[in-house]
Amino acid sequence: MAAAAAAAVGGPQAAQSEVPEQGPALDKAATAAHLKAALSRPDNRAGAEELQALLERVLNAERPLAGAAGGEEAAGGGGGPGAAEEDALEWCKCLLAGGGGYDEFCAAVRAYDPAALCGLVWTANFVAYRCRTCGISPCMSLCAECFHQGDHTGHDFNMFRSQAGGACDCGDSNVMRESGFCRRHQIKSSSNIPCVPKDLLMMSEFVLPRFIFCLIQYLREGYNEPAADVPSEKDLNKVLQLLEPQISFLEDLTKMGGAMRSVLTQVLTNQQNYKDLTSGLGENACAKKSHEKYLIALKSSGLTYPEDKLVYGMQEPSAGTSTLLVQGLTGASGALGQVESSDEEDQDGSQGLGKRKRVKLSSGTKDQSIMDVLKHKSFLEELLFWTIKYEFPQKMVTFLLNMLPDQEYKVAFTKTFVQHYAFIMKTLKKSHESDTMSNRIVHISVQLFSNEELARQVTEECQLLDIMVTVLLYMMESCLIKSELQDEENSLHVVVNCGEALLKNNTYWPLVSDFINILSHQSVAKRFLEDHGLLVTWMNFVSFFQGMNLNKRELNEHVEFESQTYYAAFAAELEACAQPMWGLLSHCKVRETQEYTRNVVRYCLEALQDWFDAINFVDEPAPNQVSFHLPLHRYYAMFLSKAVKCQELDLDSLLPDQEMLMKLMIHPLQIQASLAEIHSNMWVRNGLQIKGQAMTYVQSHFCNSMIDPDIYLLQVCASRLDPDYFISSVFERFKVVDLLTMASQHHNTILDVEHERSMLEGALTFLVILLSLRLHLGMSDDEILRAEMVAQLCMNDRTHSSLLDLIPENPNPKSGIIPGSYSFESVLSAVADFKAPVFEPGGSMQQGMYTPKAEVWDQEFDPVMVILRTVYRRDVQSAMDRYTAFLKQSGKFPGNPWPPYKKRTPLHPSYKGLMRLLHCKTLHIVLFTLLYKILMDHQNLSEHVLCMVLYLIELGLENSAEDDSEEEVSMGGPERCHDSWFPGSNLVSNMRHFINYVRVRVPETAPELKRDSLAGTSSDDLGSLQNSGTAQVFSLVAERRKKFQEIINRSSSEANQVIRPPYTPKKWSAPGSAPQLTTAILEIKESILSLLIKLHHKLSGKQNSYYPPWLDDIEILIQPEIPKYNHGDGITAVERILLKAAMQSRMNKRIIEEICRKVTPPVPPKKITAAEKKTLDKEERRQKARERQQKLLAEFASRQKSFMETAMDVDSPENEIPMEIATAEPQVSEAVYDCVICGQSGPSSEDRPAGLVVLLQASSVLGQCRDNAEPKKLPITEEEQIFPWDTCAAVHDVRLSLLQRYFKDSSCLLAVSIGWEGGVYVQTCGHTLHIDCHKSYMESLRNDQVLQGFSVDKGEFTCPLCRQFANSVLPCYPGSNVESNLWQRPSNKSTQDLIKEVEELQGRPGAFPSETNLSKEMESVMKDIKNTTQKKYRDYSKTPGSPDNDFLFMYSVARTNLELELIHRGGSLCSGGASTAGKRSCLNQLFHVLALHMRLYTIDSEYNPWKKLTQLVEDMNSQLGNEEQQPEVPILYHDVTSLLLIQILMMPQPLRKEHFSCIVKVLFTLLYTQALAALSVKGSEEDRSAWKHAGALRKNTCDAEKSCEVLLSFVISELSKGKLYCEEGTQECAMVSPIAWSPESMEKYIQAFCLPFLRISSLLQHHLFGEDLPSCQEEEEFSVLASCLGLLPTFYQTDHPFLSASCLDWPVTALDIITQWCSEIRSFTERHAEQGKALLIQESRWKLPHLLQLPENYNTIFQYYHRKTCSVCTKVPKDPAVCLVCGTFVCLKGLCCKQQSYCECVLHSQNCGAGTGIFLLINASVIIIIRGHRFCLWGSVYLDAHGEEDRDLRRGKPLYICEERYRVLEQQWISHTFDHINKRWGPHYNGL
Repeated sequence: MAAAAAAAVGGPQAAQSEVPEQGPALDKAATAAHLKAALSRPDNRAGAEELQALLERVLNAERPLAGAAGGEEAAGGGGGPGAAEEDALEWCKCLLAGGGGYDEFCAAVRAYDPAALCGLVWTANFVAYRCRTCGISPCMSLCAECFHQGDHTGHDFNMFRSQAGGACDCGDSNVMRESGFCRRHQIKSSSNIPCVPKDLLMMSEFVLPRFIFCLIQYLREGYNEPAADVPSEKDLNKVLQLLEPQISFLEDLTKMGGAMRSVLTQVLTNQQNYKDLTSGLGENACAKKSHEKYLIALKSSGLTYPEDKLVYGMQEPSAGTSTLLVQGLTGASGALGQVESSDEEDQDGSQGLGKRKRVKLSSGTKDQSIMDVLKHKSFLEELLFWTIKYEFPQKMVTFLLNMLPDQEYKVAFTKTFVQHYAFIMKTLKKSHESDTMSNRIVHISVQLFSNEELARQVTEECQLLDIMVTVLLYMMESCLIKSELQDEENSLHVVVNCGEALLKNNTYWPLVSDFINILSHQSVAKRFLEDHGLLVTWMNFVSFFQGMNLNKRELNEHVEFESQTYYAAFAAELEACAQPMWGLLSHCKVRETQEYTRNVVRYCLEALQDWFDAINFVDEPAPNQVSFHLPLHRYYAMFLSKAVKCQELDLDSLLPDQEMLMKLMIHPLQIQASLAEIHSNMWVRNGLQIKGQAMTYVQSHFCNSMIDPDIYLLQVCASRLDPDYFISSVFERFKVVDLLTMASQHHNTILDVEHERSMLEGALTFLVILLSLRLHLGMSDDEILRAEMVAQLCMNDRTHSSLLDLIPENPNPKSGIIPGSYSFESVLSAVADFKAPVFEPGGSMQQGMYTPKAEVWDQEFDPVMVILRTVYRRDVQSAMDRYTAFLKQSGKFPGNPWPPYKKRTPLHPSYKGLMRLLHCKTLHIVLFTLLYKILMDHQNLSEHVLCMVLYLIELGLENSAEDDSEEEVSMGGPERCHDSWFPGSNLVSNMRHFINYVRVRVPETAPELKRDSLAGTSSDDLGSLQNSGTAQVFSLVAERRKKFQEIINRSSSEANQVIRPPYTPKKWSAPGSAPQLTTAILEIKESILSLLIKLHHKLSGKQNSYYPPWLDDIEILIQPEIPKYNHGDGITAVERILLKAAMQSRMNKRIIEEICRKVTPPVPPKKITAAEKKTLDKEERRQKARERQQKLLAEFASRQKSFMETAMDVDSPENEIPMEIATAEPQVSEAVYDCVICGQSGPSSEDRPAGLVVLLQASSVLGQCRDNAEPKKLPITEEEQIFPWDTCAAVHDVRLSLLQRYFKDSSCLLAVSIGWEGGVYVQTCGHTLHIDCHKSYMESLRNDQVLQGFSVDKGEFTCPLCRQFANSVLPCYPGSNVESNLWQRPSNKSTQDLIKEVEELQGRPGAFPSETNLSKEMESVMKDIKNTTQKKYRDYSKTPGSPDNDFLFMYSVARTNLELELIHRGGSLCSGGASTAGKRSCLNQLFHVLALHMRLYTIDSEYNPWKKLTQLVEDMNSQLGNEEQQPEVPILYHDVTSLLLIQILMMPQPLRKEHFSCIVKVLFTLLYTQALAALSVKGSEEDRSAWKHAGALRKNTCDAEKSCEVLLSFVISELSKGKLYCEEGTQECAMVSPIAWSPESMEKYIQAFCLPFLRISSLLQHHLFGEDLPSCQEEEEFSVLASCLGLLPTFYQTDHPFLSASCLDWPVTALDIITQWCSEIRSFTERHAEQGKALLIQESRWKLPHLLQLPENYNTIFQYYHRKTCSVCTKVPKDPAVCLVCGTFVCLKGLCCKQQSYCECVLHSQNCGAGTGIFLLINASVIIIIRGHRFCLWGSVYLDAHGEEDRDLRRGKPLYICEERYRVLEQQWISHTFDHINKRWGPHYNGL
C-alpha cells in the first residue's frame, strides 16, 4: 500500500545496511533463501529478529491510505501508489516460498491437501444445484462440477441461481448423505496424505501474522465514522479497492489446500500473537495511533471495551471510553429503561418515538452483555469486526468462508460470529444497502448453522439461543407503537409499526432466517423448548405482532391514501412468527415430547391473558376494526392440534376456563365476519388494499398459518362452549340478527339492506365450514393432501408447478413434508389425469395440465374445501361450472346442480362437542325461520341461503346426538326459557315439532298487522292463543347475553342467580332512526318437515310433487347410500334430507306420510305491498339483465375468437373467402374490389385506385438454404462450429463477386439475382381498400393516443377487417385481373414470328404514365419496397447509385417472392393446386408495379440477351478482341431464371400467353446447354472422350437437335478448343465424382439441373394467367411441368422413357448457336480456366431452410453457454443468447458490445436475418423474436417432465426439447408469420 511504499522506497537509511536493496527479484529470492536457512538452524533467534526487521520495513502501515494526497511523491518516481504495494506482496511471496519460485511452492503445498470437502465458495447469481434426495439439511447445495460428477439419476434435484451466495457441501456428511458425494470427494483421504514437512510452511508461520496485522491496520486507518447524515459508502469502497490485492492474496492462500489453511487458522486464532502486535503499547507511534482508531470505532458502534484493556497509560481514549463504560454498567445493573436512547435509533428520526410509552424489556445484565460488550482476543475476531464495520465486503466474506473446510477454524469462526451477532444486527439496521448486506450475512450464517453438530456446540458454549432471541427482541423494539385495538386511550399493548423501514424492507430477514435454521436441529430446538425463560421472551416477541396493522372501517368518505403496509405485516407474521412455530412443531411429533407442548401452551396462554388485560378487553370487540394478525392465538391453536394429533395429550388438560375460551374466540370470529363484510363491499372506502388483505389471509402460502389455525381454534371453542351462546354470537358478529324474524319486514339497525343477503350467506357458509372442516380434527396428512389437491384441481386444470405452489405446504422448509415428495406424486396420479400440451391454431402455447379424474368429480368434489381455499370468488363458480359440465357429460344430471353434500371423515373423539352446535335450539329456530322465509318469498334470501340451510340440516341428521333416546321427547327441565319454540335439542325430533303461532315484533307498517285486525281477534282469543304455545319473540342477542352472564357467574361460584341484564341496543341505533315496533302474532302451523315438503313443491313447481319413495320400496330405508341422490339440484337435496329423516326415526316417517296425505291446498298468493313488489321486481330484473349481459358477452367473445381463428389460420383453404384474384371466368371484364373501410365495391381506377393490404418485410430465409437436408446442430462444445460457407446466400455472393472480377459490371448485374439475404417479401391478408380511405385511416391512427403495438409513423397499421399486421398498400392495376380473353385463343403463329414480336415489344420505350393517382401510388409503394431492406442488400454495383442496381433489385424482388412461395409449398410443385398461397398472393399486383418501373430502364439493344439467345451474331470474336474494357458475361454464365424475369418484366403489361411460352421455350434451350456444359465438366477425361464419340456418330440423324448425346458431344468438342478441360491434374480431381455415368444418371442430372427453372416458370404462369398447377408424383414432376409450360409437343407419346431433350425447340440451328455461346466462354477460359470451370457448375439444388437442431436436454446448452465468453468483448455476458438461425453467441442488452447505439442482438438480427432474429435466451430458456423495431417473447421450446415451460429457470428442473413447438417456431419463421401469430409485441429501442 502507499504506506508500505514510503517504507520500501524512501524508508529510513538505517535499514539499508541489513538488506542491500537493489529491487530485482533475484535479491529478494536470495534474501529469502538466506533467512530460511537462518531460521532452520536450531538456534534461530538471530534469523527471527532479522526477519522481523525486514517485515517491519516492508509491511509498514505508517502512511495513511489516502493514496491520492501524497501518494505521487512518496512512490518514488511516479510509480503510483500501486507499485509499493505490489512490492510488498512480492516480498511476501518470495519469503513464503523461502527463495524458491512461488508457483512451485503453491504446487508443493497443494500436494499435501487432504481435501475431503469441496468447500467451493460462490457469490450471488452463481448457478448451483440442490438435491433433496441427498440433502440432510434443506440448505444443502452443490457446485455444478460436483453435481455432474455425482450420480443423481432419478433424484429430486433442481438447478438454482444463488441469491445470497453459498458454498459447495460435497464431502460434508453433516449436511448431505455420502451416496451423493461426487467422485473426487468420495474417498476419505486423510489416511494416505503424507505429513507436511516442517520447513515447507515454516516461513509462512513467521510472515503471515505480520501480513494480517498490516491488513488490520489498514482497515483501522481507512475507517472514518460516517457523519450523522452523510452516508460514506464511497470512502469505504475506496479503501476496499485499495486493499483488493492483499485480500486476494489471502484468498489465493486458502485455495492452496488443507496444509496452508491450518497455518492460517493458527495465525488467525492465536491470542498471544494478537496481543503482542495490536495492544498499541511500546514506542511505535503508528501502532498507538492505530489502536486509538480501533477504540474510537468500537465506541462509535455503541459498544464498550471491557475494562482490563484500559489500565495502560493512554489518557485520552481511556477517559472517554471509561465514562461510557461506567454509564453502560450502571445501565446494566439497573433496569434497562433507557436502552432505547443509548442505542443509535435516535438518529432514525422515527415518528414512533413520541408515542413509545412503555417498552417491555426483561431487566438484568444478561441482555446488556449480549448487546453492548465486545472484546477481541484474536486476529480472526478483529477481522470479523472490520468485515461487519465495512458492511461485509464480498472479498472478505469469500476469504472467511474459504477457510471453512478447516474444522478447527470452523468452530472458532462460528463462535466469533455468534459473539458479534448483536453488532451485526446494529450495523444491518443502520445500513443503507441492507439488501446486499442481508445476503452476505446469510451467505456466512447458512454455512455455519446448517450443521447440527456445530449449532449444538455453539448453543451450549456461547448461549446461541439467548443471543438470537435477545437480538431479535432488541431489533423489533426500535419500531414499536401503541396499539389502537379495542380501547385506544387506555391500551397498554405495543405493536410493531409496519410502516417502518425495518419491516417494510424485511431487514429482519437474515436474523429470523438464522433462527429458523437452528431451530430445525432437534438438539437445539429441545433446549429452546425446555428453557422457560426463553419461551417467555419469545412469546413476548410474538406479542409485538399481535394485532399489528389494524384496519378501521371508513364509514364516510374514501380513504385518501391507501397504505401498502399489509405486505410487510403478512410477511412479518409468516417469517418471524409462523416459520419458527412450524420449526418447533416439527420436533413435537411423539408422546415423549408432551412436556414441550405443555410449556408452549402454558406460556402462550399467559401471554394471551396479558394481551387481553393490556387492551382492556371485556366481552365485546370494538366495532368496525379488524387486524388479521393474531400470532399468539395461532401458536396456541397449532400446539393444541399437534398435542391431540401426535402426542396423545388430553385436550381438556390444555384448555383454559370458559371465560378465557369466550375471549379467545372473539378475535378469530371477528376476522371471519370481516371477511364476509369485505366481500359484501362494506369496506370499499378503505380501498383495494383491504381486499388484498382478505385474499392474502386465505392465499396458499399463508392459509395454513392463518385461516386454518383460526378456524381450528373456533372449532375448539365451539366444542367446549354452550352451543346456543356460540350460535347466537356468530349471527350477532355477522350483524344479521334482525333479519332472522318470521315477519316479512324488519328493520336492521346496523346493516344496510343491500349487504344483508351476502352477510347472511357469509354467516351460514362460515357455520358450514366450521362444522364440516376436518383439517385438524382427525384427518391424516395424506387425506389432507388429497383434499387440498382435489379442491385446487376442481377450480381449474393446473400445471404441476402451480399445484405445488397452491397446495399449502408447511412453511418451514425443514418440516419434512417436501413438495414433490413421494406422497405428492402418488396422490396426484390417484386423483388427476395428465393432459399433454396441445397447440391451438392461433399459435398460443399450452402447458401440460392435470385435470380431475371422473370418479373424483363423482365422489370427492367438496364445495366446502373449495370455498375455504378460493382467493377469488369466481373460482367457486368455475368449480361449479366444471362440476355441472361433468354431470351433463356423464349423463348423471342434466340441469343446474347444487353443490353436492360430501360425507366427512370421522371426528377425533376430543372434538365430539362440536356437533352439539347442530343440536341446539338456537340453530333450529334459525333454520326454521329461514325455511319459512324462503317459502314465503321474503326479501333478501337467495338460493345460496337455502342451499346452506339444507346443508346444515343434513349435517345435523348425519351427526345425530347420541344422548337423546329417539322417540321420547324430554319436556320440562331448565330448557323452558325458550318460549316453547322446540321441546328438546335433538334435530331429529325437533324436525317434526309443529309450531302454531309466533309472536313477532314488526314495524307498524307491516302487512301482518293489517291482516290481524281484519281477523278481528278479541283479547281473550289472544289469551287462549298464548296457552296453546305461542313461540315468543326470540332475541338472539338477549339469549347470548344471558348465557354469557351464566358462564361468568358460574365461574364466580354464584351458580343459582341468573341475572338477565336489560338489553339495550345502545351501541348501534341512533335515536329516532328506528320506526316504531309493535308485537304481532303470526299463525304458522308448520314444522321443519312440512316446510321441507312444501319447499319441494315450490321448487318443482307442481302440487303434491313429493311422494315418499319408501312407500314403493321399503328397502330404500335400509340402504346406506343411494347413488341416485348424490348429484342434483335443490329438489334432490330435499328428497335426500326427508329420506334421512325417515331413516332415523319411525315417527318422522309416519309424519312425512301424513303430511303428504293431506292434499296441500295451493299456497295462498302472498300479500305484497306495491313498494315491496317494486323492489323485488327490480332485484329480479337486475339479476336477469345481468345474466343476459353475461350471456351476450360470452357469445360475443366466442364469436370473436372463432373469427380470429379463421382470420389467423395460415394453412386452411376451406374457410377462406376466396379473393377475386383467383377467379377465372372469361366474361369478367373488370375486377371488382370491396373496400374494407368504406364498404363500397367497385373497380380500381386511375383516379381512385384500390389496393391490397400488404406487409413488406426483408427476409434472409432463402439465404439459409443449404444443399443438405439435415439441419445443422447447435454447437455445444468448443470443437463444434458452424460456418456459413455452404449457405445459399454465401454461394450466390461468391458467384457475383467472381463475375464482377472478370466481367463488365452492368452485365454482371443482369446475370444473377440478389435478395437471398435481405430480399423483400410481400404478403397480404387478401383484403382491399381504397387508397384514399387508407390515408384517412392512417390519420385517425396517428391521432389515436392509445398505445399500439406498432409504429404508425413507420406506416404500420393493422388491417381494419382482420387486424392482421401490415405496413403498406399495393395498388391494383385497373383492368381485369386475369388476362383471360388473351390466352384462351390458341395461337397459330410460328415460333420465329413470336420471337420477333417479343423483340419488338421489348424495344418499345416504356414511358411512365401520366401523373395520375395510381402512378403516384405505384411510385410510393416502390419506395416502400426499397426502404424495407437495408442499403447493403440493394447495392451490389461497383459504381454506387447506378441504375443497374435498381434494375437488379426490382427483378430480384419478384424472384424472392416466387422462391419463397416455392418453399412454402414444400420446395416442389408436386402438390399442385391453387394453394392458399395463391389466394392470398399479391404477385400479380406486384408484377405490375415492378414492370412499370423496370420499363423505365431500357437495355441497349445490342446488349439485350434476347438477341444472343435467338440470333446468330457475326464477328463475335473480333468485337471482343479489340475492346480494352472488360467483356460482358458469357450467356452460358447467366442465371436463366433471372433472364426469365428480366424478359417478362421488360414486356408491356398485360403480357400475352403466347409470348410467355415463347420466352420460356427459348430460355430452356440455353438452360439445357448449361446443363450439358456442367455435366461435361463433372465427368472425367475418359467420360468426355466416350461421350464425344457416341454423339459424333449420330450427328447427322434427323432429330439430332433433340438428342442429348449429339448435343453433349458437340458442347464438349466446342469447349475443348479452349483450355477449359486441360488443368485436370490439379486439385479439381477432388471435385470429380467417381460415379460411372450411365445414360439414366446423365438424364437424371440434367433434369435436376433444369427443374428449379421449370418450377419458377410454372408458378409465374399460374399467377399471371391463373392456370391451376397440376399435382403429380415426385418422379414425374419434370414432364408434368414441361407439358404444363407448353415445352412438350402435344402429340408427344410417353410410352418410351421420357427424355428431357425432347422439350427442346431451337430458335435457330442448334449447333450454330451452341458454337456461338461456347466461343464466349472459350476466350475467357484461355486466361482463367479455374474460374471458368467453377462458374459453369451452378449448384441449384437447394434443400428447404431449417433452424439449427437443438439437443434433447436443455442442460447441455445451459452448461456450455452460460459460462461462455463473448467473442466480441471477451467477458461472460450477464444475459447470454444464441441465434437459432446461425448459432452465433451474443450478449443480450450488453452495453459491452453496443455499436452505434445498437445492442448486439438487434445488430445481429439485421446482419443475420435482415431484421428478423430468433434468439434463445440461455438463462431463461425462452425464445425471443426480434422483428424490425419490435420484439416479443415467443415462449419456450423446452418443457419439463410435466409439459411445462420454466421461464427464467426458476424451478430448475430438467427440461427436454418439445419437437412440436420447435416445428411451430420454424414454420412461423419460414412462412414469415411471426407478426400475425404472436400478439404481444413491444418496441425494443435497439436495446436488446
